[in-house]
Amino acid sequence: MPITPLTFSGISTYSSDFQTVLERAVKIASLPLKLLQNEDADLLNRKTQLAGIGGAVANISAALDALGKVSKGKGLEVTSSDPDIVSASNTNADASNVYVINSVTSLATAASETSVTGYADSAATQVSASGTVKLKVGSQEYTISLGTSNNSLTGLRSAINALGAGVTASILTTGTGANPNYLSISAGNAGATTLQLIEDPTGAATNLLSAANQGTNAVFRLNGIEVSRSSNQVNDVVPGLSFTLLRESSTPVTLTIATQKSRLSEGLNAFVAAYNSLQSAIAQQVGPSAGLLSGDFLVREIQKASRETASFSGNIELSDLGITFDNAGKASFDSASLNGFSDVQVAKAFEFIGTESTGFGGLSKRFSQISDPVTGLVKLQQDSYDKADARIRTQISLLEDRIDLLQKSTAQRLQAVDALLGSLQAQQSILTSNIQSANFSLFGRQNG
Repeated sequence: MPITPLTFSGISTYSSDFQTVLERAVKIASLPLKLLQNEDADLLNRKTQLAGIGGAVANISAALDALGKVSKGKGLEVTSSDPDIVSASNTNADASNVYVINSVTSLATAASETSVTGYADSAATQVSASGTVKLKVGSQEYTISLGTSNNSLTGLRSAINALGAGVTASILTTGTGANPNYLSISAGNAGATTLQLIEDPTGAATNLLSAANQGTNAVFRLNGIEVSRSSNQVNDVVPGLSFTLLRESSTPVTLTIATQKSRLSEGLNAFVAAYNSLQSAIAQQVGPSAGLLSGDFLVREIQKASRETASFSGNIELSDLGITFDNAGKASFDSASLNGFSDVQVAKAFEFIGTESTGFGGLSKRFSQISDPVTGLVKLQQDSYDKADARIRTQISLLEDRIDLLQKSTAQRLQAVDALLGSLQAQQSILTSNIQSANFSLFGRQNG
């Protein structure tokens, strides 16, 4: 804990001198404490600066990883000729292609039915004469025994919702008529299904629900072939392509999978930005005005990884992609050269970049070994800083306790000395007064 300075209060004329002695004793004893506090402050500053560099390393690792993923997917993107009817995305397409959705006949909707009759009181009116109902959801059947305590809309709703049958039951109150309360059951997923609630399933087997909306499937024609799905989001018809049907239409919609050079350009631009950011962070730790991490192993390791990245070569060079480096090591990217690439050149670019684990993109692993938040070198060094910080703080706490004890004990001794001096000064004052009185009585005058 921080040391609280003591204020010396005495009775002798030397009190201010004793205060100076006390402060000086504490100041001298605090010299090792100050050294430890400075050491700990430097340690925390190193950790902060290391975190900044670690973030820059993580950014370049992420940029290379993203670039590798773009290259792995050959920069393929899906475009829809009418995204208001059908929207689409590339999930893992591996080749250019064109697909036509000729028409969308219907969209997938969820089944939703209401009780055929209403009930006077949702909490008291009996809903089942037999006390047993059966819920049918698609091919699944659930038998519900209501008994006497739950034989009401409220009890039936709670029992249905507790089944985990993929439906939600609720009570609708119209507010009019003698029987204003109705049971509503809605399926959680879209698609044509069976949604029924059978009263007395082993006897009369009466359906308590309407049959107006048993849900619908999405029906569309793809390249002239009719397809039906239970969801409007379709990802199992065309490999690597996911699309969503948004509305019914007889207008054909073309889905085009093609390489977009812009994706490659964006990836290279992001890499250059991350690379330059890392170089700026490293520059703060080298040279005459270097920070506290000057000469640190990690700084040298990051510099080495950066040089390997800048000099990476394969079937082509980085300069062929429009990336160049100036004398200060700063990278720049000219997208114009990439825009003029032929299909053959684009293919070579993808071969050079590779994937997130091979080629130029695979260098992301080199940086992630440094920046990984669990096993990376930055994390390991930060952990060592934390241990050193804990050790130093323990030493600081012990020293503060010792200095506080020293201050109190010194103050007590000085207090005793002050009390003794105060007593002597009082006696001296009395003695002086007596001598002056005697001189006045004997000689009619006072000395001095």
